[in-house]
Amino acid sequence: MSTISLVTGANRGIGQALVTEALARGAKRVYAGTRQPLAHPDQRVTPLTLDVTDAAQIQAAVDKVGSLDILINNAGIALYDDLSDRAVLERHLAVNLFGTYGVTQAFLPLLTRSHGAVVNNLSVNAFAPLPLIPAYSISKAAAFNLTQSLRTLLAGRGVSVHAVLTGFVDTDMTRGIDMPKASPESVARAIFDAVEKEEEDIFPDPMSQFVAEELAQQPGQDARTPAGGARASARHGIINSDLIGRWRQR
Repeated sequence: MSTISLVTGANRGIGQALVTEALARGAKRVYAGTRQPLAHPDQRVTPLTLDVTDAAQIQAAVDKVGSLDILINNAGIALYDDLSDRAVLERHLAVNLFGTYGVTQAFLPLLTRSHGAVVNNLSVNAFAPLPLIPAYSISKAAAFNLTQSLRTLLAGRGVSVHAVLTGFVDTDMTRGIDMPKASPESVARAIFDAVEKEEEDIFPDPMSQFVAEELAQQPGQDARTPAGGARASARHGIINSDLIGRWRQR
């Protein structure tokens, strides 16, 4: 896979694992976007100072990238809240929605030239909100809608757009959640496998696959298509104690 990729939020967790996986698959170059300086032992990795909410940093990153095959929008935040503070919701939207939008738009000319791919790392909370993190869930739902819209709009330009709908992954973001979690490394492998297979909606771990199956079985949903059923079930879907209990018992 002699490709050129860019991963935002590349300093830890899934982002770090995505960089490692891209290298393992023979990437020609991996641009690692982080808010803080990053050192990497592999010479194929080019660090980029990239806060996805900073338009100047986004443009500076574009100026340093000559060509691009895969853009992975992985940067995100997740804060516990109860929707009582508008500023918390706005902060989630700034990173998880508008950050993804801004970076995608900035790199779109390069991706159009290469007929490349946009991969947005979202969450099953996009269609099944978790009450502990409602602002995060709202922002991911909006980002999922953005992803679907871009998929339709960019198809004619030869750019594929993929949604990664992760469950619980063993990262700093989920440190306080006592649940079975997938490793970042296994999720990264599943993401690249699915992109290579041209899958549009990607469920890269056991929990996300379980949630998609559960939602697809709700009345009026098509159980034959987990992703389609999941999208259609936003009105009903919620990750509650009952669903979590069934997941634990698997």
